[in-house]
Amino acid sequence: MLSVFVPSTSALKKATTDDLAALPESAVWIDLFNPTAAEDKAVEKLAGIAVPTRDEMQEIEISSRLYIENAARYMTATLMCQSDTDMPKTTAVTFILTGHRLVTVRYDEPRPFTLVENKLARSCTPGVTGEQVLMELLDAVIDRCADILERIGADVDVLSHDIFEPESERHGSAKRYSQILIAIGRKGDLTSKVRESLVSIGRLVTFLSAVIEGVKWSKDMREQLKTQQRDVASLTDHASYLSNKITFVLDAMLGVVNLEQNNIIKLFSVMAVVLMPPTLIASIYGMNFKSMPELEWAYGYPLALLAMVAAAVVPYWIFKLKKWL
Repeated sequence: MLSVFVPSTSALKKATTDDLAALPESAVWIDLFNPTAAEDKAVEKLAGIAVPTRDEMQEIEISSRLYIENAARYMTATLMCQSDTDMPKTTAVTFILTGHRLVTVRYDEPRPFTLVENKLARSCTPGVTGEQVLMELLDAVIDRCADILERIGADVDVLSHDIFEPESERHGSAKRYSQILIAIGRKGDLTSKVRESLVSIGRLVTFLSAVIEGVKWSKDMREQLKTQQRDVASLTDHASYLSNKITFVLDAMLGVVNLEQNNIIKLFSVMAVVLMPPTLIASIYGMNFKSMPELEWAYGYPLALLAMVAAAVVPYWIFKLKKWL
């Protein structure tokens, strides 16, 4: 799908693209979402660039993601997608600055694109350029990462409270522990994806700040770029902190599970010790030797039962007294 945006008086309007051969020259932002071959050729003809393929966008080498070709600046970053679902993922998005026009190539729908499109459709500075649109997109992407990290931090705090201060008894909570472990795994996976995205955005911002030397960018845009660098650095540190915290919570959860397993094993061990004396008594009086005087007692059988009960209760009482149970 091809979306072309042209500036109006105080907004960025989406132009009709029924005829690919007649794309407006005044377009400052061209958004290619899962483009067809015909759309690629139309944009290449209008902007004088080579649109990278999906396989080229997946390359992880810095030289394949950040480079200059025919005076156009190619920048590919990894952005978060579907972060509000149970299946978050990352997607490669390419930003191409050629002249004062921005071309974006993507195969998924990161939320910042929709937010920026709606924002600029309502209001934008007169004479908006592709560089300004890029700044808006980067701001939205960074804000989105910050929101995700804030949500992860709040969720991890809830998980930590459930582990260390459970509202219900710990005993018999295997299903609950399983749910906590799954939640911890999902938060860890999401955090790693956000950190991956922040690292790629940080590289992009650093590359962009290097290539604008000598380019006539306004002072506000240069300050905005420096602010983005600081924000990305701080968010990357926060993502690392959350990753360490999630690792701690996971270790704590595994420790609690081990304690529960040890309690179960201890219970079986105690029961074996408690039942051993009655078993011994029953074995002795089950020998049926004729010379055993107890066999002739009138109350021998109830006394044997009483001895077995006492032999079971006394060890249990001793264990409770010593707080081994």
